[in-house]
Amino acid sequence: MSTSAEYLNPAEAARRLGASAKALRIYEQHGLIAPLRTSVGWRAYGPKEMARAAEIVGLRALGLTLAAVARVLDGDPADLEPALAAQQASLEARIRQLADAAANIRGVRASLASGQAPTAGALAGLIGPPAIAFDLPLPWGGERFETAALGQLTYVTGPLGSGKTRFAERLAEVLPGAAYLELDRDRDAALGRRAADPALEARVEAALEWLAEDGATRTDALDILLVHLEADTAAAVVVDLIEHGLDEPTQAALAAYLRRRGAAARPLVLLTRSNVILDLCAVGPDETIFYCPANHSAPIRVTPVPGAPGYEALASCLASPQVRARTAGMTVTVAG
Repeated sequence: MSTSAEYLNPAEAARRLGASAKALRIYEQHGLIAPLRTSVGWRAYGPKEMARAAEIVGLRALGLTLAAVARVLDGDPADLEPALAAQQASLEARIRQLADAAANIRGVRASLASGQAPTAGALAGLIGPPAIAFDLPLPWGGERFETAALGQLTYVTGPLGSGKTRFAERLAEVLPGAAYLELDRDRDAALGRRAADPALEARVEAALEWLAEDGATRTDALDILLVHLEADTAAAVVVDLIEHGLDEPTQAALAAYLRRRGAAARPLVLLTRSNVILDLCAVGPDETIFYCPANHSAPIRVTPVPGAPGYEALASCLASPQVRARTAGMTVTVAG
């Protein structure tokens, strides 16, 4: 075959597609795509293969399983209707939010035009829901912390001893209706809860099927985590060290799964130090990052753009699952 620049190796193809090389291999194993081979046997993706892979990635982003993707690519569109309906509902929810925000701005502008100064409450309402505010716990000194409403996915990270766990616990206390999932997750309680709720059981199994198709390894840690993430008894969930017990392919699949939930999904706050869970190149517009500095200054809301305040410290704090495994048992005791 030609060695033209039109032909990409798996890593280059994955970058272009916004996927992973592991995902491309899984698509190949399921017969969805057949990459070309070089003279020495290496996989290569030409324009035709890239177009096919882009279709697969797009269908997966709608939440289709690989079996459903195969049916759609074979000309059966039946699986598209429920997926598109869910996507439409998510977009319409976002449109309603934006319409409400635009109406608020029009009201303030009308007041200004009539010579009335807007109230502080009216101005505060322009930036969205009321801000979250609370006094920081130890290791901080009770300083007041305030932030705008959180995104659908919020990440909390920081070096060992930075107070990130206590910060996450405090968020769970102040977020209305939030539940906190501790690091020591109760297997028997989670599995019992799942067995007692057929609807929850169905949601967990559907999630496991989707994750397995994306390369996740089914373990007790993943099962327990999904019970809490798929349960509908809390308005928000704060998860301590979400990557705990999950290997790298499972973390990558889980991160993709959580991002495809849509704008109408309940907020999740994820305590993490994994650069697979918190991939700074993949953070979307409805995601929030808080970095807790080692010197116990107030947590920083970080924009994932190089050069932004806190970005370099944040990037250096995150590590691969292999590095995280070497420090999994380390703790730091904070006096006070």
